[in-house]
Amino acid sequence: MKGGPGWHPLLPRSFFARTLLLVLLVTLFSKVLTMLYLLSNEDLLVDRQYSHGTAMLVRAYWASDLPARADIEQLTGLQLIHQDVLPRGEVHWPYTGIFINQLRDELGDRTRVRVRIQDKPALWIHQPGYGEYWLKVPMYTHPLRGQRIWMVITWLLLIGMLSTAAAWIFVRQLNHPLKVLESAARRIGQGHSVRLLDTGCPAEIAEVYRAFNQMSADVEQASRDRSLLLAGVSHDLRTPLTRMRLSTELLSSAEPELTEGMIRDIEDMDEILDQFMAYIRDGNDEPSELADINEVLREVAAPHNGTGECVRLCLEPVPLFSFRRLSVKRLLANLVENAVRHAGCGVEVISAVTRNAAQPYLVISVLDRGPGIDPTDVDSLFVPFIRGDRARSTKGTGLGLAIVKRIADSHGATVQLLNREGGGMEARVNFPLPQDSFS
Repeated sequence: MKGGPGWHPLLPRSFFARTLLLVLLVTLFSKVLTMLYLLSNEDLLVDRQYSHGTAMLVRAYWASDLPARADIEQLTGLQLIHQDVLPRGEVHWPYTGIFINQLRDELGDRTRVRVRIQDKPALWIHQPGYGEYWLKVPMYTHPLRGQRIWMVITWLLLIGMLSTAAAWIFVRQLNHPLKVLESAARRIGQGHSVRLLDTGCPAEIAEVYRAFNQMSADVEQASRDRSLLLAGVSHDLRTPLTRMRLSTELLSSAEPELTEGMIRDIEDMDEILDQFMAYIRDGNDEPSELADINEVLREVAAPHNGTGECVRLCLEPVPLFSFRRLSVKRLLANLVENAVRHAGCGVEVISAVTRNAAQPYLVISVLDRGPGIDPTDVDSLFVPFIRGDRARSTKGTGLGLAIVKRIADSHGATVQLLNREGGGMEARVNFPLPQDSFS
């Protein structure tokens, strides 16, 4: 299933983004709960008490006689105003609703309330018996309480931003060891040796690093043992092959045709041993150097153009980049020799740079007009000892393209085998270039 078990298309793909999102959601949810708690247990309680006191004051005002009302107006600032001079009300969530609902509960459902916080805070209350007048109740002891909601929201946003920044730092520290492990695993997959990972980190990561270091040491030891074994086999076989060739040449006068065939077989066996050794020596111990790959292409084509232009070069100026010169030369030589062997002369070698993507590439193409390949055989041709016999039958061990693939992988490059229109094949190698190659 795409994305693995538990993957959802609406969630970020990276562990870093998922963890950061989870921490952010939990933080925001906790702050919203905190805000609701404060509103329901402090601000809202105070506002309800204030509304209750206002309702008691209004009832006392209307229950008093005129001299007492005058005294109440002088003490509290209560004032009857005509509806023509009544100002417009304001809405301040959630305080406006609390005032209105509480006063309606105290004074009756037909009570109308307006609230103003700006300028001079006050309540305007109207009941059916007031006629065209409203009772103004100044809010001396409750100044600008409705403005505090913005302070709460601002506090919520600031705390959320601070919590998100802290979560980002935490998740980054957690994700860094995984990035280090990923980079080291890629280098081992490309055949490079890696230094031991530092186990002076948190205990859980340290255990993973120790297991990785042990695996890396085992892989390197197995590679050394394999190289030593095949080198020994090659060395031990070359001595009897040399003796057989000398003995065969001494018998050339007696059976010239038989002797010539045996010499060719011995030369094939010697070439097979060379291919085995080339496959084992993938060049990982060779230092990289900054060089022009066009110069390497000219060196590869030179032996084939001794008596004519068998390999035509179409080379564009390309930037210098770091690669293992001998290994890349072996890669290119294998491709060119393969093309010449199957198609004869008329091979073209092209170098170019693609800049239409975020990652620039140096592209090397070797084109011929041979019989081409069966598309179903493309992947298997890079496997050691597999040859495309149905399309391009020839003698050999089947290690040529395997060597090409191995060297390309060690440089982070890709190899493609493509059939050409009109017949023939294109072998394309894509070398990734640094972003600053064109600066």
